[in-house]
Parts: sequence; C-alpha cells; structure tokens
Amino acid sequence: METEFAILNFIQNYLRTPVGDGLMIFISALGNLGIIWIVLGLALLVGKKHRKTGVLLLAALGIEALLCNVWLKPAVAAPRPCDLNTAVELLIPRPGDYSFPSGHTGASFAAVCALYLGKERYWYLGLILAILMAFSRMYLYVHFPSDILGGMILGIASGFLAYGCGRLLSKIYSSQPS
Repeated sequence: METEFAILNFIQNYLRTPVGDGLMIFISALGNLGIIWIVLGLALLVGKKHRKTGVLLLAALGIEALLCNVWLKPAVAAPRPCDLNTAVELLIPRPGDYSFPSGHTGASFAAVCALYLGKERYWYLGLILAILMAFSRMYLYVHFPSDILGGMILGIASGFLAYGCGRLLSKIYSSQPS
C-alpha cells in the first residue's frame, strides 16, 4: 500500500498541471459506463466487414462488466485511494462503487483485446486511449496502480473469453445440418 500511495502522490506532486487536469477529466469521462467502447462496438456492427469485431467487442465488454461490477468489486470491496487519503482534492465526483478492479481500465482493455483479436488494422489507437484512460484514473486519485493492473488483466481475459466463446459458437453453428 505504501508503494501505491507513493506512485499516486508522485503523480499528484509532479505530473499534475491545469491542462493535464482538464485532459484527464475528459479522457476519464470517455470511459464512463464504457460509453466510448460501446459506441465503437455499435459503429463496427454497421459495416459487414467489421461486424464480427463489433459483436466480439460488445461481448467482451459485457463479460468484463459482469465480472468486474457484479462479481469482483463487491467481493473484494476495496476502498479507493481518495477514501484513505482525504487530503487530495478530487477533480471529479467520487465514484460510488469500490476500487478493485478499475472498471474504466477493464472495459478499455477488453475493447482493445477484441479489436486486436478481430484483426482490426488500427487496434493500437484503442490501446493508446486505453493506456491514457488507465493513467487518468490514477491521476484523478480514484484508483490504485493495483486496481489498474487488475483491470488490465480482467479486460484482456474478457476479450479472450469472448473470442473463445465466439469461436465455439461458430464451430457449433457450422456443424449443424442445414
């Protein structure tokens, strides 16, 4: 815990700027309720060429949301850094749920994993946004580094789980007689 606060306090003391504050608030807001990733998934559904990736992305988000928000957060019930160190003034309203794992990060990495597994050409642009979003949650003092790491792992696992389920369903469907 000491190392985690050292990282967060380094960010607060040496990396915060007025421009950074606005940028991190904006980037973090893009991830509220996974909205940016849901919109991307829906947009991918429109064109036939990207439809499978759209389904994969939305499935990965669904799996991540269930694992993160329904199961892990309540099971772990970890306090947020802003609950333990109230001296830091938050730039955003305090999130109402628990800290571990980071849902913003989990959703972001689930989406990026789906884009990568779906062989989308510009998947790495999603990775850049996912990394920025993960960092924004520490910058805003609402997640510990371990929450971010947990979200990354959960998101990637959700992407692979959605991909595996999709392949299994495709195999079952293709083996059915017409």
